[in-house]
Amino acid sequence: MTKNPYHPILFSMIHGNPEPLMQAELTDTEVDSSRLMGIFGACTSNMLNMIGVGPFLSIPLVLVAVHGSKVLLPWILGAAISLCDGLVWAELGSAMPRSGGPYFYLRHAFGAQSYGRVASFLVLWSSVLTAPLLIASGAVGFSQYFHYLWPSLQNAGLCALAMAVCLINVVLLYRRITTISAISIGLWILVIGTILWIIVGGAEHIPSALREQFSGGYPALNGAFWKGVGAATLIAVYDYAGYYNVCLIGGELKRPERTIPYSIIISILLVAILYIAMNFAILGVLPLQQSMHSSAIVADYMQVVYSVKYAKVVDVLILVASFASVFAILLGYSRIPFAAARQGEFFSIFAKVHPTKDFPHVSLIILGLLSAAACMLSLSTLISLVIVIQAMVQFLAQCVAVVLLRRHHAGENNLTFRMPFYPLPAVIAFVGWLLILISSGIRNIVLALSITLAGIAAFLYKSRQERSWPFEAL
Repeated sequence: MTKNPYHPILFSMIHGNPEPLMQAELTDTEVDSSRLMGIFGACTSNMLNMIGVGPFLSIPLVLVAVHGSKVLLPWILGAAISLCDGLVWAELGSAMPRSGGPYFYLRHAFGAQSYGRVASFLVLWSSVLTAPLLIASGAVGFSQYFHYLWPSLQNAGLCALAMAVCLINVVLLYRRITTISAISIGLWILVIGTILWIIVGGAEHIPSALREQFSGGYPALNGAFWKGVGAATLIAVYDYAGYYNVCLIGGELKRPERTIPYSIIISILLVAILYIAMNFAILGVLPLQQSMHSSAIVADYMQVVYSVKYAKVVDVLILVASFASVFAILLGYSRIPFAAARQGEFFSIFAKVHPTKDFPHVSLIILGLLSAAACMLSLSTLISLVIVIQAMVQFLAQCVAVVLLRRHHAGENNLTFRMPFYPLPAVIAFVGWLLILISSGIRNIVLALSITLAGIAAFLYKSRQERSWPFEAL
């Protein structure tokens, strides 16, 4: 394998000897590849992150947003925005395949010894805050869907169940990456099998449901219609989110310069096909009004197609999907504070690696405990906080970072992956995230801005204490 041109810059920032987890400059012949995750494991990790309980709960929300018509359009637009943003992640991830991904992307793109320091610190700052919220949202979604099977379980019991989901995933992830890859593949088979079962049940109705989407045309000049499409697209983008999970474990992949971009693109395309097919299998069977107001649409659908018994079975499988999502998210985000701590940019305790299993066990445990605590918040609060903070601090900045990366290396042909139609995908992704941020409401924008400013203040305080940039001369 040709050495990546960005590895020397980033490797020089790491203290201590390189290990398989932080492979940096090592070639495939120097690393025991059996200890790394391949493209199949990477795709399953991404897809598990993408397919949680969200799509099984959000179908009625999308229908309500578009008033029950033209539901295909939001799912296609959501996939297009996700694919454009995925190409941004793919180019950055293949150029800098490191565990902790975006921390390194922004540091290098904005200047490793200047503005990149504050940009990467803000990624770390936001990740430590949002990771527990994101993990908890999957666990809370699990508990809410579990309520359909056990209606007598009330608020305190549901909260305790969500906390237990977080802690059980810590136990499952407390092992080396190759074992985790095998667990991911097993969970992926269950998740995809559930969706395929749902699709097969109403497959014969999919063509007629799709034809209805194209009948009557689209009201191109109707502002209310496009406002509804915009609201539905935001929900769809949330359901697609997670395609970048592989970038967070870039240092633990086989041939990451190929595995990262291909796994991102494949994951988005496959999930888009599954989501669209599942939507129209359900809409081809259930009446529109029932679909729009159902609180357990998949269970209602399975009861019509099969029976109550099978509806309960699919409930259980959906719980597996949401559990698997928590598993994948906790895996990826536990690597970000670890990567920063290895550079001395965060608390040193996060840099500890398990002595025999070679994974960041302290970072994993801390995030797991914080996630369990965050389960006391409502699902809507968790989701809104995660989206606005990530969009403001990280996703918008990465769209700029990929442009800066190209400029830094203009005229060189050493990027391992180049997005097609550059810079159009980066521009579309930037506009998409900006619209998501604006549509979140003034309260959430102010909260995200406050968290960002607090992060900048923390960075300046830390830099002044260490007499580092921008206080070197003081």
